[in-house]
Amino acid sequence: MSDTMQQRAINQARGLAIDQVEKANSGHPGLPLGSSPMLFELMAKHMKFNPANPYWADRDRFVLSAGHASAMLYSMGYLFGYGYTIEDLKGFRQFGTHTPGHPDYDLARGVEMTTGPLGQGVATAVGMALGERRLAALFNTDEHEIFDHYTYALVGDGCLMEGVSAEASSFAGHLGLGRLIVLYDSNNITIEGNTEIAFTENVGQRYQAYGWDYHFVENGNDVEAVAAAIEAAKKVTDKPSLIEVKTNIGYMSPVQDSEKAHGSPLGAEGVRVTKERLGLDPDKHFHVDDDVLAYCRSAKDSCKATEQAWLEVVEAYIASSGDKGRQLQDYLEGKSVDLAALPGFADFDKAMATRETSGVCLNRWSVADPLLIGGSADLASSTKTEVKDSGWIARGDFAAKNIHYGVREHGMGAIANGLALMGLHSYCATFMVFTDYMRYSIRMAALMKLPTLFVMTHDSIGVGEDGETHQPIEHYASLRIIPHLWFWRPADGRETAAAYSTWHREGPTVLSLSRQKLALLENSSVEDARKGGYVLAEANVSDNKPAIILLASGSETEIAFGAYKTLADEGVSVRVVSMPCMEAFEAQSAEYKESVLPKAVKKRLSIEAGSTISWRFYVGEEGYCLGLDHFGASGPASVLYQEYGLTAANAARIAKELLAQ
Repeated sequence: MSDTMQQRAINQARGLAIDQVEKANSGHPGLPLGSSPMLFELMAKHMKFNPANPYWADRDRFVLSAGHASAMLYSMGYLFGYGYTIEDLKGFRQFGTHTPGHPDYDLARGVEMTTGPLGQGVATAVGMALGERRLAALFNTDEHEIFDHYTYALVGDGCLMEGVSAEASSFAGHLGLGRLIVLYDSNNITIEGNTEIAFTENVGQRYQAYGWDYHFVENGNDVEAVAAAIEAAKKVTDKPSLIEVKTNIGYMSPVQDSEKAHGSPLGAEGVRVTKERLGLDPDKHFHVDDDVLAYCRSAKDSCKATEQAWLEVVEAYIASSGDKGRQLQDYLEGKSVDLAALPGFADFDKAMATRETSGVCLNRWSVADPLLIGGSADLASSTKTEVKDSGWIARGDFAAKNIHYGVREHGMGAIANGLALMGLHSYCATFMVFTDYMRYSIRMAALMKLPTLFVMTHDSIGVGEDGETHQPIEHYASLRIIPHLWFWRPADGRETAAAYSTWHREGPTVLSLSRQKLALLENSSVEDARKGGYVLAEANVSDNKPAIILLASGSETEIAFGAYKTLADEGVSVRVVSMPCMEAFEAQSAEYKESVLPKAVKKRLSIEAGSTISWRFYVGEEGYCLGLDHFGASGPASVLYQEYGLTAANAARIAKELLAQ
């Protein structure tokens, strides 16, 4: 069923994988033993990639959605000539190595994204496949085909049980993403036992109902059958494809076809038995025969010529295509639009909800940026995230910027991350309270330091009559604690523009935006707001020592400003600090932070319509946090703010009480 050299390579890849797990005394040997034939066949004979240049923009993408099989990915990476060494494999799962327990985003070593949480990989791969189609629509011409590659993913039963994969797969079928091919390692085993205990649906029929092409391979060791299925899937251009491959978890091991093969080392005797059954020398560890390694390393030699031919096409395109050529060059160089430098980007002159100022900023950005792409979870009219200079992406037509994601928040977040991984300028939107539904997609963006923009509106009890189910309370604090993420809660149009102008950084951005209108504040400043926190106003202050500091974000900054006016009129030495982004503020110098929040000033009052825990660091033991450490209620926003004491009058009263203590 396969040539001798290929079979030797597959079995030695299996040996490398189980050696990694055994040395670490930790990991997952089962899937590598079962799935190595299909992955080797895919990489050796069907995928377009050049290990000598893992950044080639038109390479095929491979996502190991079943990230627990990382030892298999590293083994293949070593065999095909990515930047792995045998020492890397020996360091599997150890601190400071290139071979972590689940794959971490590392293009230099062929790892296209961080995976491990089941379903995230295949859902993000949908975004990558959509990104390829968008880039092809943007740049390809009859004379120059710039983007023409496939996105592959390998999933297990667990990936297909997770809801995020269902959301994204439904979306992919709806759009007919024909260059997405998913290999399904169908081994009928999960951690608790046979899948019959919880997962008995017909997966093939489900995916056909989604609008996918479906193929079945009865024996995962039959690489010729796997090859035929891959080639058949490639010919289907108007549908994504699922190839179900029946495999044996822990193939040839003493625990084959058992849940015991999933997540535990085989043990020394188990490794010996398995290697003997695979025709490997049981006394050799981390071993690959020289001729096998040469065979694997030469398998992608043809891709070097393919890439060189592609570079010549790109060079001709850039030279002859005017603005499009310059746009392609900017894309390939990773350039982004400097939003702060766009004429009129931050021009606002009246009270507006920050969801509206966000919509203005987004549309001003869109005019200047062909790489912008995004949409909302069926809420574009509410989140103000439709860009007016473009239509909508549809099946067979990927030339637009706007996406109808449907009511699929979690899938939307993962797809948006996939678009960002493709170098597109990706945003998505829904109501702030539904960040709970997309939490892990946001975390994945942070783990990979992707500049995905999450536009979250209806961000407080200002939602009003929709009631406590739709009023975010704990959400600000829960997002602020995610490493690498910047959480912005702008107070007006200028602060919204500041938030947008910092989006392209290493890490995602969440915009928290109001439904209700907010005044354009006196003295608000784009330049100052970019620092995350700044002095908005002060009165009766000398030597940078106000008697009390009022801190606020978003819609409550207007309340703080009202309290400030009352206190100032009464002769109180008072300062208002607008704090739209704590993370940006913490990135400033110690000198700057001291100039805004002098340590000597102990009387501080924070005002925010949400959990107060984020503010305790800033107000200290002698300060007070005015906020909500309970859920909201249904009623007009103005009534709720009054009932919960979120008013200028109450803030001024509390400030005076603090000063009197």
